[in-house]
Amino acid sequence: MRTTRALTAAAAVTALAVALTACGSGSSDGGDDGTLVVGATAVPAGEVLAYVKDNLAKKAGLDLEIKEFTDYVLPNTALQEGSLGANLYQHKPFLDDFNKSKNTDLVPVTEVYLPPMGLYSEKVGDIADLPDGATVAVPNDTTNEGRAFQLLAAQGLIGLKKDAGPTAGPSDVTVNPKKLVFKELDPAQLPRSLGDVEAAVVNNNYALDAGLSPKKDSILLESAEGNPYNNVLAVKKGDEDDPRVKKLSDLLTSPEVAAFIEKKYQGSVLPAGKN
Repeated sequence: MRTTRALTAAAAVTALAVALTACGSGSSDGGDDGTLVVGATAVPAGEVLAYVKDNLAKKAGLDLEIKEFTDYVLPNTALQEGSLGANLYQHKPFLDDFNKSKNTDLVPVTEVYLPPMGLYSEKVGDIADLPDGATVAVPNDTTNEGRAFQLLAAQGLIGLKKDAGPTAGPSDVTVNPKKLVFKELDPAQLPRSLGDVEAAVVNNNYALDAGLSPKKDSILLESAEGNPYNNVLAVKKGDEDDPRVKKLSDLLTSPEVAAFIEKKYQGSVLPAGKN
């Protein structure tokens, strides 16, 4: 299942309830000195924003409100509809694909941190020990599934068509020496699938939320070098010059936030610019 079907299904089930919660959430459309309402997944984005709110925002003259979400659809839906003034949780390839599939006009403002994607297992401690025919769970949205397949290919577990690129999927696998079987799941379900599959490629935020350490617990972790999946602060097109957004952008890329990320996540999340 790829992005259009996955996003449409998720939005149809939960959009109304969360959109109603987000509506009326504050003066995200207010004046320059109004509250900036920012959507985020709980970790690491919510924790990074909470650090900014508790330690840096007041001095910078920024009134910040954080709204947490548990999926990858509604933070963008709420941003497009105007109940959020910004969000932080996604990389640019996902944002671009979302705009294309949902006809939205959201834009990145700045890169904030890199959350490396990892392969996790409760059954083996090394990728070499994956048995023939092992089932590997992967995210079911286009860009994160492609990211997962590129991760597996980089370690020689599979081979991909030369033109597969960042949207690679099962049909792009040309070499599969272990005859791995791929199970496509909603990203939020991946940590819970570990008891049912031999391994799962899990997005960083859901791994952290499940108590996993990408740095210590993954049996395969995405390289930081040249990685294009930094998470970005995003806004609706036209709001890039909002003074509140500019203040938040400056704070999120400050040395203080970089130091917070390095200390708190110990290599499981990296400040943008470290790759």
